[in-house]
Amino acid sequence: MTRQAWAWALYDWANSAFPTVVSTFVIAAYFTKGIAPDPATGQAQWGWMQTTAGIAIALLSPALGAVADAGGRRRLMLGLCTGVMVLATAGIWFAEPRPEDALWALACVGLATIAFELGNVFYNSLLPEVAPPAQIGRVSGLAWGLGYAGGLACLVIALFVLVQPKPPLFGLDAASAEPVRATALLTAAWVAAFAWPVLALLPGHHGPKPGWRAAARGGMAEIIRLLRGLPRNPVMARFLVARLFYTDGLNTLFAFGAIYAAGVFGMEFEEILVFGIALNLTAGLGAAGFGLIEDRMGSKRTVMVSLGALVLLSAGLLVVEGKPAFWALALTLGLFIGPAQAASRTLMARLAPPDEVAAHFGLFALSGRVTGFLGPAALAAVTAATGSQRAGMATVVVFLALGAAILAGVRPYAATER
Repeated sequence: MTRQAWAWALYDWANSAFPTVVSTFVIAAYFTKGIAPDPATGQAQWGWMQTTAGIAIALLSPALGAVADAGGRRRLMLGLCTGVMVLATAGIWFAEPRPEDALWALACVGLATIAFELGNVFYNSLLPEVAPPAQIGRVSGLAWGLGYAGGLACLVIALFVLVQPKPPLFGLDAASAEPVRATALLTAAWVAAFAWPVLALLPGHHGPKPGWRAAARGGMAEIIRLLRGLPRNPVMARFLVARLFYTDGLNTLFAFGAIYAAGVFGMEFEEILVFGIALNLTAGLGAAGFGLIEDRMGSKRTVMVSLGALVLLSAGLLVVEGKPAFWALALTLGLFIGPAQAASRTLMARLAPPDEVAAHFGLFALSGRVTGFLGPAALAAVTAATGSQRAGMATVVVFLALGAAILAGVRPYAATER
């Protein structure tokens, strides 16, 4: 890999700390068990927050991706999104363990989630610039594996430096959950410290840049043209529809995995962190391992194998009772999370025209978020109606299976994909 490819991959190491610590393993569980009045209510509130963020991402990502293409400002917009994510994540520190702080916590996490997802539109669009076509799968998979390693490293520091020490280090007050809240500050600092190489080392836009107003007009015209052209591009259209469903399932699984573990299996913060470390280890191994063979195996086939395994393992997690069985199934499931995501990114990079890559990755983000509110909303509604976290999580299996069924009918271009 070139220096620019490593710089690009390092951003995965940097920003993966946010979904790992905030969205999945620590802050999500802290909100449910420490701020919300009870776990079921917390799961429902977290679901509606994710729903709202999903709607905002669906509305903004295609347009901003097209504007970035038209104006040559992918790196600038990636930097702006990263800065907002860092500030909003740091703001979680002020959410104390009391119900009246729920709105502040949800607002900070929601804003950071929007910035994280929009940033990924511009980050992913830079992939074809750092990797030749024959190595896109390898670079994407290894970068995703590096991302899991970064999330793992941040989680280890959170566990052994902030959460586990008794008494807490740095004068933190355990009674007001400061050791747990400090993990948000750690995450913000982590992203800020490791995200800069992609902004500094990747080449900028060559030639004159249009003004923001002209870029916005050109960008919106481009996204309208792409949307109108989708019916004439059935391969792209079917892929985006398939990803719409299975990414909804994956996002919901990420957002509620720790909440489910805490509420159903009674895991405390320290055990959730250990679980998160182990899960990130298997996920990183899966992403890196499949990345090494994806260019030969084919991106679509990689996604299909991963989704099939995820459906079976997720269904098993809904019915197991004991912690050992939960751990075994969840860690095996981790092997297939990264490949499903990394291979989807690779397939999109191969199908998108080079001069419209950010706009297409805007559609890529749209396909993962236009119904992004449905997964959390379905989970929240079923959980609230039944009072059962298991019943709510069953909706994840439905979304994953629907996406796999639609993707099975995709026939990628022979020149770009097997």
